[in-house]
Amino acid sequence: MADWSPPRTLPGRLSRVPDMPGLDGLRALAVVAVMIYHADSSWLHGGFLGVEVFFVISGYLITLLLISEFETSGRVSLRQFWIRRFRRLLPALFVMLGLLMIYVVIGYSQAQGRTRGDIIGGLSYGSNWYQIAVGAGYTAGEAFAPLRHLWSLAVEEQFYLVWPLVMVVVLRFAGLRRLPSVALWLVGLTIVITAAVGVLYVPGDIDSSCSPGSSYGYWRLGTRCININETLFLGTFSRAGGLMLGAAFAMVWRPHALLRGPMRRKGRLLDAIALVGLAGLGVLVWRVHLADPARDILTGSRFDPWLFRGGFLLTGVATLLVIAAVTHRRAWTGRVLGNPVFRWVGTRSYGLYLYHWPIYQIIRREAGIPLRLTQFLVAMAITIPLTEASYRFVERPIRQGRVGEWLRGQRRRPTRAVLRRRRRIAGLGLAFTIMLGFASVSIAIAPNKCVGTVECASAEGQAAIAAAESSVPIDPPPTTASTPDDGPADSGPAAGDGATVPPTIASGAAEGGVPTTPTATTPSATDAGAVTLTSTAVPETAVPPTPAPTTTIPVELRPPYALGESVMLGAVRQLQEGGFTVSADTSRQGLQMVEVIGQHRAAGELGHIVVVQSGTNGSVSQDTYDRMMALLAPEMTPMVVFLTVHADRGWIAENNAKIRALPSKYPNVTVLEWDGLVTNGAIPGMARDGIHLDTNAARQTYANYIFDVIGRRDLVKPVE
Repeated sequence: MADWSPPRTLPGRLSRVPDMPGLDGLRALAVVAVMIYHADSSWLHGGFLGVEVFFVISGYLITLLLISEFETSGRVSLRQFWIRRFRRLLPALFVMLGLLMIYVVIGYSQAQGRTRGDIIGGLSYGSNWYQIAVGAGYTAGEAFAPLRHLWSLAVEEQFYLVWPLVMVVVLRFAGLRRLPSVALWLVGLTIVITAAVGVLYVPGDIDSSCSPGSSYGYWRLGTRCININETLFLGTFSRAGGLMLGAAFAMVWRPHALLRGPMRRKGRLLDAIALVGLAGLGVLVWRVHLADPARDILTGSRFDPWLFRGGFLLTGVATLLVIAAVTHRRAWTGRVLGNPVFRWVGTRSYGLYLYHWPIYQIIRREAGIPLRLTQFLVAMAITIPLTEASYRFVERPIRQGRVGEWLRGQRRRPTRAVLRRRRRIAGLGLAFTIMLGFASVSIAIAPNKCVGTVECASAEGQAAIAAAESSVPIDPPPTTASTPDDGPADSGPAAGDGATVPPTIASGAAEGGVPTTPTATTPSATDAGAVTLTSTAVPETAVPPTPAPTTTIPVELRPPYALGESVMLGAVRQLQEGGFTVSADTSRQGLQMVEVIGQHRAAGELGHIVVVQSGTNGSVSQDTYDRMMALLAPEMTPMVVFLTVHADRGWIAENNAKIRALPSKYPNVTVLEWDGLVTNGAIPGMARDGIHLDTNAARQTYANYIFDVIGRRDLVKPVE
């Protein structure tokens, strides 16, 4: 039978840090939750809260170690503390970074330049602030981001650098007897942090990109946009609450001291409290989300208010309830969580955390793409052996000082077997060093290239558009005809007349304001089916009040024009090869499309054929589509082709219904069923998101459908 009598300890050594297998078990639960979440967040929505559990455990253990050292020796050796932290964390991290760098150079050279900043951030333990600065937080998808998980290690390492200095001051001036009062101050600080995070949290849809006219959810620092909620999630100060809770608990809950006080007989009570804590953690990781897709925009997120308004604090409190039991020698919770399987995982939790995310990224190449079950099993089959090798040959030998012993042992005459083993190790080390040196130089000088389907397609499309614009000769500024102040302005040219382009639609009040009197001509169907021109006021946000130039190029001789969003941006080169002039951009909303059409109309660039795709990125009102058509009236643009849109968002069906209804109102409109083609699997090579064009086959197919619908089958090219 186990001896549960209080251990014999000397005065002043009551807070020695004993072996606590239950904490290893708690670490195991936390790291497994994180790995499941990173594989597919739909499997466990709040698995990322395992990181908060780690923060609380770290705050507790580090503070306990510092108090124990002070009780034992009357001082705290900062040098020895930081050396221990170095041995515990940095060697395994450096090996992982080295292996990743070698892989990137050999297996994914496209990403060398893009990973450079992440590597520097990882080496300097500033990953969280680097990710905040460049907008590469947890909700940023698409890109190859093999070191995104290092943000939490950065938060902990920054804590390890600063907290010992704070504790030296606290222990010197407050002493051991006043630690409970200090703990209360730390709890108060945690509550202040929680309140500040709740106040700063931004609800609603937040776009993944920030522009001068759309910066909701962002702080602007000069020309840079900082996502507020991502900063709250990744920031050192906003995430210090868990560390402070753990530190406060260590000041009042020291394992050896418990067995000399009234809590020594409360093991069963603590087991019941631990069950409450575990149940609370279970509910939180099952119910709480970090962010869901935005409801009204395509490329954005909606962050969970329950997480930022108390979720972190509840996770910390639930973790403390479990720590209270696993650190009590007479509670059964420590035995249950400290079982051999959980303890094996817990002692290797650091390596599991280090390696699992890069391996996930190597398999899927893009963040935010869920792993299939088979991919997850393959990832585990790679992660677990790497973790075990790291634990056996890197972490444990360095932490236990075996490297120094091995070096000192070289002075004695070794056996032949030892010599052979050392030669093999030296050879492997030399090969690794040479490869790492080559990889370091290659990554250091590599250009910063795009990674990810949408990003690369967008970059290629924008470059093609810029090249086409730069190749067009610039004519002298056109003149505009003046009209008397009290006379009517020209309403536009007659059908087929290319001498003058109609003036841009005049401005009005923004939504919710008072409209002004200028109007634009809008086609409307009469009872007889003919098209007449009626007046429709257009807000100022629709089209800028640019004066209309004159042009000498007849409408029928102008090239066809295509205006669209990121889907069209992926097929710019194919459309240009078919004679189209293209204007496309990412995250373009409906009202922005009205502005763009108005600008090109005012510049005299729109001809007799215009192709439009608008509605993928958010809901578009019928009034907005009408404003587009006010600029594309039959006498100015005899043929307008609208493509339906495709995405797994709630507004798509409504937008498509409005697009499909346009021909009944505007006889010059033809609708191309892009949504139906994608839904039926008729487009080869779609991107993983099911929205964008991934391969040249998909891009050429997209262009071919447009060429076919405008009656130019001679432009249709075979799909490779």
